[in-house]
Amino acid sequence: MEYRGYDSAGIALQEPSGQLTTVRAVGKVARLTEKVNTQLPPAAQVAAQTGIAHTRWATHGAPTEANAHPHASAEGQLCLVHNGIIENYRSIRARLEAKGHVFVSETDTEALARLIGEHYQGDLRKAVGQALAQVEGAYGIAVLAVDQPGVLVVARKGSPLVLGLGEGETLVASDAAALVAHTRRVIYLDDGDIAVLTAESVDIRDRHDVIREREVAELGLTAGAVEKGGYAHFMLKEIYEQPESVRNALRGRLDAEHGTALLAGMGTSSRDLAEIQRIILVGCGTSLHAGQVGEFAFEDLADLNAEVQQAAEFRYRNPLVGSHDLVLAISQSGETADTLAAVREAKAKGALVLGLVNVVGSTIARETGQGVFIHAGPEISVASTKAFTGQVAVLLLMALRLGRGRRLSLERGRALVAELARLPELIEQVLAQNDAIAAVAARMATAEHAFFLGRGPMHPVALEGALKLKEISYVHAEGYHAAEMKHGPIALLTPGTPVVVLANRSPQLDKVWGNAEECKARGARIVAVVTAGQCADTIADDCIVIPDCDPLVATIPAAVALQLLAYHVARLRGCSIDQPRNLAKSVTVE
Repeated sequence: MEYRGYDSAGIALQEPSGQLTTVRAVGKVARLTEKVNTQLPPAAQVAAQTGIAHTRWATHGAPTEANAHPHASAEGQLCLVHNGIIENYRSIRARLEAKGHVFVSETDTEALARLIGEHYQGDLRKAVGQALAQVEGAYGIAVLAVDQPGVLVVARKGSPLVLGLGEGETLVASDAAALVAHTRRVIYLDDGDIAVLTAESVDIRDRHDVIREREVAELGLTAGAVEKGGYAHFMLKEIYEQPESVRNALRGRLDAEHGTALLAGMGTSSRDLAEIQRIILVGCGTSLHAGQVGEFAFEDLADLNAEVQQAAEFRYRNPLVGSHDLVLAISQSGETADTLAAVREAKAKGALVLGLVNVVGSTIARETGQGVFIHAGPEISVASTKAFTGQVAVLLLMALRLGRGRRLSLERGRALVAELARLPELIEQVLAQNDAIAAVAARMATAEHAFFLGRGPMHPVALEGALKLKEISYVHAEGYHAAEMKHGPIALLTPGTPVVVLANRSPQLDKVWGNAEECKARGARIVAVVTAGQCADTIADDCIVIPDCDPLVATIPAAVALQLLAYHVARLRGCSIDQPRNLAKSVTVE
């Protein structure tokens, strides 16, 4: 689970006698492993029958051993791990301090541990429920009690938890990918669930002790899907998985005869789709950029007014949304807190809401009840790659489907289906240039600033390329619409500054080259992403070639090229590629 956080880590083991032993460490899990092996003899490790562990992404308090999880109650009779944020922890902490509690950390989690301890009188589920009734915020927690060996109580609200049902063991994690090596049978908990787990049983109720029935699902993953498979980094592996992941996103969804897409998951009739007057795409980060590509596709192919909104702003701006609007929530994990809040706001306002997610069983998938999975498989590297290309591929399918029900001709539909069917091959052609892209990266690896420019659907690809570079190489990178450079950012150019220009075949190509010339005249180093067969030697200092294809479809091979460029810059700079500083994979807090 280290992709969820790696500022610090901790573990609490419980022996059959009930004795709890806690070990915590700053840094990554390898450091915790060293401390466990130093402080706990092998016999004690073997004797443990129950345990909880946590990898932290710091929110309240710096990454220190004192702030690392697990945290204990005042008397040490309970300990817990927690994902999420307790928003009213300050008032809880003040009440407890007034009663004599002396806190040893800066975290919101310690306040929760002590609050549960205040209510504990032998019934752990009841104490957890009573404490959570006073909590505002998000949480996914697991709690152990000294006097209840072999029992684990877990609860969730706004932060995912999934139970794994094994042979003679029960597991819990915040991501199903952590369970696949142990079991394929899982239960996804919903908000408000409190579950009592033993090695042989699962009992799920709400905080009023009412039984909640939850279905057992089958994981569609393999253990190999969450291993590096010989690659130096998960990110590189996931970049190279994109021909297959995009193939999976397209599989069974292309109708060549009718020039359309088959998307049963949308769960909406052609008549209902024809009544949609506007599409609002909501997402954060990479998913937001995918939505911005989708905006061009929906307007061009489906003649629909489309707009992209940052999910964190959606519910706070009191959006104008109605029954003829389609709100499309885009999230790799399906757990992004801001996007989930947007889903709930849109549903409350009567809009048709669809999810575009990667993780089956995720909260957004379950709460929307309809939408399209991208089937990219587990994505472990914090920097998203195959999820982005899968999202864009599915957005193009959705635009094609809506377009064929409106104004898109059969001829154009068939041509686009043929282009989409070529996507895995187009990506493979980009991957075949890995060494050439690495050589380009070597010539910009010492730069501390870079710009990415694009027009039309390549503008969000430029934003995504800049995001990838800054995420994993720590190079200050900015993405701009190419026409915006002369409206201010060009003042930042100094001789040798890399400017990556997306100059593929498109109706605006001459304009893009004009913008590149403006940068070159100020001494910038121009790295051009060009369509095969183009001649750019007079302007570009370096060229990265992508195959010739429809300008909308070209966004995907262009994105793959920029992923490789960012990867090699980060590799040459010696950065932690899969676990970049300050970032976590799934942002489940606002």
